[in-house]
Amino acid sequence: MKEPVRVTVTGAAGQICYSLLFRIASGEMLGKDQPVILNLLEITPALKVCEAVAMELNDCAFPLVKDVVVTDDPAVAFKDAKIGLMVGAKPRGPGMERKDLIADNGKIFSSLGKVIDDVADKDIRICVVGNPANTNAYILAANAPSINQRNITALTRLDHNRAIYQLAEKSGSDIADVKKMTIWGNHSVTQVPDISFTEINGANAADKVDATWAKEEFIPTVAKRGAAVIAARGASSAASAANAILDHMRDWCLGSESGDWVSMAVPSDGSYGVEKGLIYSYPVVCKDGDYEIVQALEVSDFIKGKMVESETELKEERDTVSDLL
Repeated sequence: MKEPVRVTVTGAAGQICYSLLFRIASGEMLGKDQPVILNLLEITPALKVCEAVAMELNDCAFPLVKDVVVTDDPAVAFKDAKIGLMVGAKPRGPGMERKDLIADNGKIFSSLGKVIDDVADKDIRICVVGNPANTNAYILAANAPSINQRNITALTRLDHNRAIYQLAEKSGSDIADVKKMTIWGNHSVTQVPDISFTEINGANAADKVDATWAKEEFIPTVAKRGAAVIAARGASSAASAANAILDHMRDWCLGSESGDWVSMAVPSDGSYGVEKGLIYSYPVVCKDGDYEIVQALEVSDFIKGKMVESETELKEERDTVSDLL
């Protein structure tokens, strides 16, 4: 039996985590042979609910779960953690500007970054989910300089999965036949879902759908899908977000499917002209617990223009929180 991996999850009493934690405990994220210790971090008012979640986890008697720790102390939650799932964040309220949300959550992630820098495993793998995810990851990284900076990422896998569904539905294809979907940029309405390199059963996907649809319907539908879910159910995506977190971490830790790639928001190394250091979504291939950005893709002028718009938004968000960096 392998040594247990300590997995820290923030916002652990929330809806996303209620869909997430039990699947981690069953081995869906790190494998059916990998024991885990679950550290559940919550704000003090939500501790009682979090303790109830821990009770349910224990009552499932998952063989892989070696311990469940409930705490409101980040220093306890992140001590020696090797996986950090940053789900908790202040939600956007009525009348709140995006810049206000960035400022409020920026303070949270600045504080957490300092704690992680002090107590976490230096090779901890982090997936930031709480919005604005890319900029929160950027803030966290700036405040955790001793942590492996490549390992601080943000979630765009939900956008990736949404895009696959939209393309499969439009083309009348099976989801399993869709490969090499790409999400560029920020996890926001400026994101760039791109089917230029996508394959359906090995054939170019762009040949199977109308070009106007791909530009004028597909991109905004994927980019605004989260808002559509909120309008329909009165709450943000939960189960689909949890599923995307599992996909993101499983592929990163265990390897992505051969002949395919996935979308992850990772620190830019300058690829495709994006400013170095920004947390920007790229197509990546995961192998041996690491990832590499897919190189040498011939990006169209249309897509490149939208990629620049998303990069500009990320720069503006960074400038908004400059005092936290």
